[in-house]
Amino acid sequence: MQIKKRAIASLAATAAGAMAVTTLAAPAMAGNPNNAEKMAKAVSVDAVWEHLEAFQAIADEHGDRAAGTAGYEASGAYVEQQLQAAGYETERQYFEFTYQETLAETLREVSPTARDIDHHMMSYSGNTPDEGLQEELVAPSTATGCDASAWEGVDATGKIALISRGACTFSAKSLAAAEAGALGAIVHNNAEGDLNGTLGGPNPDFLPTTGITQADGQALLAEMAEGPVEVFLDLRSFSEVRETFNVLTETSQGRDDNVVMMGAHLDGVQGGPGVNDNGTGSAAILETAIQLADVNKLNNKVRFAWWGAEELGLLGSEHYVYDLVDNNPEVLEEIATYVNFDMVGSPNHIIGVYDADESTYDAPVTVPAGSAETEDVLTDWFDSVGQPWVDTMFSGRSDYQAFIENGVPASGLFTGADGVKTQEEVELFGGTEGIIYDPNYHTPEDSIDNVNRSALDVMSDAIAAAAITLAQDTSLVNGARSAGKSGNPHPAGDLEAHTHEDAA
Repeated sequence: MQIKKRAIASLAATAAGAMAVTTLAAPAMAGNPNNAEKMAKAVSVDAVWEHLEAFQAIADEHGDRAAGTAGYEASGAYVEQQLQAAGYETERQYFEFTYQETLAETLREVSPTARDIDHHMMSYSGNTPDEGLQEELVAPSTATGCDASAWEGVDATGKIALISRGACTFSAKSLAAAEAGALGAIVHNNAEGDLNGTLGGPNPDFLPTTGITQADGQALLAEMAEGPVEVFLDLRSFSEVRETFNVLTETSQGRDDNVVMMGAHLDGVQGGPGVNDNGTGSAAILETAIQLADVNKLNNKVRFAWWGAEELGLLGSEHYVYDLVDNNPEVLEEIATYVNFDMVGSPNHIIGVYDADESTYDAPVTVPAGSAETEDVLTDWFDSVGQPWVDTMFSGRSDYQAFIENGVPASGLFTGADGVKTQEEVELFGGTEGIIYDPNYHTPEDSIDNVNRSALDVMSDAIAAAAITLAQDTSLVNGARSAGKSGNPHPAGDLEAHTHEDAA
């Protein structure tokens, strides 16, 4: 990885029924936070941490904060009540999704070595028979197994496919293996760390599909080179259509035809508190919104979104954007830029900025004009305070995807998930070389005890600074110069014009 270093360098609310909420007091400060330095100071890590404590308390009460659960409902209620206490009106934008709950999740090597294998069933996986599958492993001729050509000359009929991550989606791998006659699919990582994946949405043709580590995949492949390897796979889940929601609000001040959007997904995975992923991003933009309410003049509206069902395939943000595409495209055109915050407190963190200018990584997606300038807002802040940072790939793998697909500029911040930390990154940020940025990613251990408070502090300041900077001026992003046009705000009760809330 190319390293960029321009500069040298609480009380939780408790859940009871819907949830009892403690309103957080804004920290005392001199004047209103109307510039980047004042806003960064106003958005204190102590206040952000209190929001995290609330999310942890919700998960403790309900088991997790996954979409379609009581924990998610309580998380949404907490965000809404905090915003309302700060003077915002809020709206829920409802949408339907396929809820899936795991009933059985077993992977065991039967021969030549008898052992259990750690794995993570992919969301929207197909189901094995009730008795499971005990079959021989088979690998495609092309390791990534993305299409029919990867299986030419390979007899996969009645076997379980062992496929490498990379080159295409997990769903493409599952469907190609099914077409080749396999009964199940195991995808091994192509880097160190667990593999937690999604097939993106329901499809009756998906195989029972799970993810394993690179080390386990290599061990199985080595055994397969010596002779047949047999595994037992039992993946079963219950699914039904449920309703979930995005939480939306926006400032009462500023141009409503030149809107800055900031977002973070509110849901976590099943079976864990989801505090870093993504309580951290949700808490940071929540406190930023609360403090932004105290600014006496904003030139551009700032719209905040807490997305639902991101963990199931970016469903909430996709619903929001494509509802506008279909029903109100002029509102989409009024979005000057979208800035995304998905994991900003990883324990073995980097300070990562989406590489919209592709100075380190070639983006596998189209990068809309204005995205590099949005990136500059974030990196200029870090440079101004002497904070080292690195590029992270502009991949479209979070809630900015639907925005960039429709031409909206975007960037964002990221402290890392299942990538492996390098020695260069250790020199910049501390931590441990050779292990992933968040060893608790998508596990029950993703709790407040494992959030890096220092990283959260750095990122919260950057989020706050970006919010006020873009609220006052987006001219470098989209050429729009704002004189603080007031007009009627679009309070949450009037946001239907923007979101076309689904009927309950």
